[in-house]
Amino acid sequence: MTKLPEEFVLETRRLMGEERFNRYLEAFNEEAPTSIRLNPRISQGVKKCHLAADLSPCEVPWCEEGYYLKGRPQFTFDPFFHAGCYYVQEASSMFISHVLRHLVKESVDMLDLCAAPGGKSTAARSVLPAGSTLVSNEPIPTRAQILLENITKWGCPGTMVTNNYPRDFRKAKTRFDVILCDVPCSGEGMFRKDSSTIDEWSPQNVEKCWRLQREIVSDAWECLNPGGILIYSTCTFNTKEDEENVRWIMEEYEAEPIPIPTQQEWHITGSLLEGFDAPVYRFIPGITRGEGLFVCALRKNGQTAGKPKNHGIDITVRNLKVLTTELPQGEFPQAELSYEDALKYLRGEALALPADTPRGMVSVTYHGIPIGPVKNIGNRANNLYPKPWRIKTTHLPSEPIDIIYIQ
Repeated sequence: MTKLPEEFVLETRRLMGEERFNRYLEAFNEEAPTSIRLNPRISQGVKKCHLAADLSPCEVPWCEEGYYLKGRPQFTFDPFFHAGCYYVQEASSMFISHVLRHLVKESVDMLDLCAAPGGKSTAARSVLPAGSTLVSNEPIPTRAQILLENITKWGCPGTMVTNNYPRDFRKAKTRFDVILCDVPCSGEGMFRKDSSTIDEWSPQNVEKCWRLQREIVSDAWECLNPGGILIYSTCTFNTKEDEENVRWIMEEYEAEPIPIPTQQEWHITGSLLEGFDAPVYRFIPGITRGEGLFVCALRKNGQTAGKPKNHGIDITVRNLKVLTTELPQGEFPQAELSYEDALKYLRGEALALPADTPRGMVSVTYHGIPIGPVKNIGNRANNLYPKPWRIKTTHLPSEPIDIIYIQ
């Protein structure tokens, strides 16, 4: 049995109640579920994406693109994973798709303020209406590069990656219709999935987090258009970072919490703060099939009509740092790779393409899905796959990892 901090146990048992807390503890005896979310960009094209039957895929009920898998495959060795055909994401976090599908019916400008590694951003981009813009931001430079990789591979238009602090957007006077504040938190909801978060937990860190969260929300609120929507989320359980912060947003900014329709069989828990009955949504391992998540959507007073939209050039001239991946642009001839050669490409090795392959820039594909560019010089093709993205291990499987297949 996982050893949890005594102070966390005492407070969380009081918060959840004995029955609910015991169900949460029992979840530590179970393996955390593995789930993926398919990229609609693939299935909306000529080709269709399907899951391998032997993985016994089961749908994530609050996300129509999401699936639980039986076991955890070696995603690293699947070229489709690197091509952005699917994203490996904890199931509870996919709830953002359901929230946006319910709340957003026309094109918007959206900011994901603390976005790395990119799960919620890619989920958001997949469900936002056509014509929307998504600014996916991460303050920490190393994490911002991981975010850039995942956003680039996901391949949705109208998305840019930035590397700025929340206060930078406030100073730049940028305005958005929707802002996701998936704020840094004490991580209580990740204890089962990532045991290192247990060692990092302390009452002092909880205190530090709820104060930082309010600073982030304060900056975000100034960037929200009248009538706009703030989605506040954490991956923790305590009410200081969750309900009490939502109550503070409601009182400080006269924000209106927005109810989101859910199904009883999803087993989502509401408010655990006595006397506070605003529509909030808490996912608890052992009760919901996923890890810990807390979400509340709030609307800013005012009307949105006539508000100008943000555009990439506008973000740039406001002295905000925009990140880009330096990959060749344009439509190139394609060369199909075997599974073995696809892995060689993803490791950064040079390739020998068929003799009739045109010289110059070529897009290499796996089952017809582009995975990256090469420069064909005849006797070999120089690998242009970005070095930070490459597979590092030399122990490669000889047979394909069957997670999805393309028709």
